[in-house]
Amino acid sequence: MDKVDDLGRVTLADVAREADVSVSTVSKVLNGRTDVSPATRERVEELLRRHGYQRGPRSGGDAPLIEIVFHELDSLWAMELLRGVEAVANGYGAGVVVTHSGSRHAPGPEWIDAVVRRRPLGVVLVFSSLPPDLKRQLRSRAIPFVVIDPAGDPEPDVPSVGSANWAGGLAATRHLVDQGHRRIGIITGPDDMLCSLARLDGYRSALTMAGIEPDPGLVAFGDFHAEGGYASARDLLALPDRPTAIFAGSDLQALGVLEAARVAGLRVPEDLSVVGYDDLDIAKWTSPALTTVRQPLREMAEQATRLILRLREDEPPTPTRLELSTTLVVRASTAAPPPR
Repeated sequence: MDKVDDLGRVTLADVAREADVSVSTVSKVLNGRTDVSPATRERVEELLRRHGYQRGPRSGGDAPLIEIVFHELDSLWAMELLRGVEAVANGYGAGVVVTHSGSRHAPGPEWIDAVVRRRPLGVVLVFSSLPPDLKRQLRSRAIPFVVIDPAGDPEPDVPSVGSANWAGGLAATRHLVDQGHRRIGIITGPDDMLCSLARLDGYRSALTMAGIEPDPGLVAFGDFHAEGGYASARDLLALPDRPTAIFAGSDLQALGVLEAARVAGLRVPEDLSVVGYDDLDIAKWTSPALTTVRQPLREMAEQATRLILRLREDEPPTPTRLELSTTLVVRASTAAPPPR
């Protein structure tokens, strides 16, 4: 049981006395037990937040876990991130638990109850933001958290790890411009995600620097999946003045572009150049091998997990936002445009 220390920090007994409940009830709230009435839970949570209660270190009998939260699990990039978390966790002697949130923005309220019961060493969230209430509850239990590639602009108090999406979009588009392309389409990700918009801004900047007026008709928002890439590419290739090159915001979308080109009777790269994003293992095995922007997914997950462990040791993250570089990997799916 927690005791008052020399610094006079609040204890479970203090919170229980003020809430007019038993210490065991406060303990149940801290551990996410469901056998507490909503009104009592809310009262205890408010007192814990008000007093800035910090839970003590884990007992030696707890199995150390690091939790990673995905909004979807059926993609290759998710597996790359999982491998990165596992590599660092295994070296620390910790296991990994995977949670499916179902939302790329913020996990639902039921998630916080479950994570409190598990009491992991820390939580890595992918494409997520955290409402103030969830942040307070995690911090009150000394569960650090880090966001990978946040969906929106992360708040200053939310540690995050991402990649240079603007620079990646710039490099991909500049490569196509250098090949001689002027009609360049883009299929980026969802229009409410920071990484999608950053890649789109990089694309527009490369065109503007080359003296090419960006054409809104050549911009499509996708979902980072092959099916969405195929649908968007089919529309772009049906334009009267179709693009001679397409920059896809993910390698999976690029697979859809390659299939749309095949169905339209176009050869890659002779009739259409294609650039992807991520540099997943499949990129070098497509036909032709895919030119793409390498996003260091595994390294991003490794850095996020190391940051969790530093926070666990009460080391403040420096900097709060860590951004890893992206690089263009040129293969066989890009070439000069066909003569008109």
